[in-house]
Amino acid sequence: MGLRDEFLRLLREDEEFRLAVAGLLGLSEILQELKKLREDLSRSLRLEERRLKRHERRWREEEERWRTWYETWRKFLEEHERRWREEEERWRTWYETWRKFLEDYLAFREDVLRRLSRLEESHGAAVEAQFSRYVWEDIRDTVLAPGERVVRRVRNADFDGVDVDLLVETEDRAFVVEVKTKPRVDDVGTLLVKAEIVREKLGKPVVPVLTGALIGREVEAFARGKGVLVYSY
Repeated sequence: MGLRDEFLRLLREDEEFRLAVAGLLGLSEILQELKKLREDLSRSLRLEERRLKRHERRWREEEERWRTWYETWRKFLEEHERRWREEEERWRTWYETWRKFLEDYLAFREDVLRRLSRLEESHGAAVEAQFSRYVWEDIRDTVLAPGERVVRRVRNADFDGVDVDLLVETEDRAFVVEVKTKPRVDDVGTLLVKAEIVREKLGKPVVPVLTGALIGREVEAFARGKGVLVYSY
């Protein structure tokens, strides 16, 4: 083995020899600085590794807290949505029940009102016919003068669209009868208007007559004050 080889072997294997050689070459301080730098770097890396581990641990803790929070809210929202669907279903059932009830009620109400209207019309016609007969008998027996001849007696007489419940016409005058179950003051005014129309059409005096079952004192007083004959049955 030559001197060169021996020298290289010592550099590789003998640290003191390396340092002695480095000292002779002026590299000893540089090597010491490099060694110290390596130690400082190793120490910094260890410190940084510990900081990273602490940071990683805190991050996992925060991540776990957020996961717990997320799971809690997810379950809450799922439960809320489930309850909302149940409430929605209950309200839909309630709405459908009431909608069906209201439809049935409105149909029933319409049918009842239709029947009542027909009944009222039928009853009104019967009452009008009965009261017309009563008032005709009273006019015939107590109002007509001896020998006063009746030329016509017409129920629901029409004068250019104006309906007269009962018209009793004699040779000299006419009686215009308004039949109301419960007449009002307005009905007296309507009767007077009809009497004026009939007077103009027939060209003879007209006696307005009001008859009904429930004639109030005020209505009767007002009618009599206007020259209306009043018969209550």
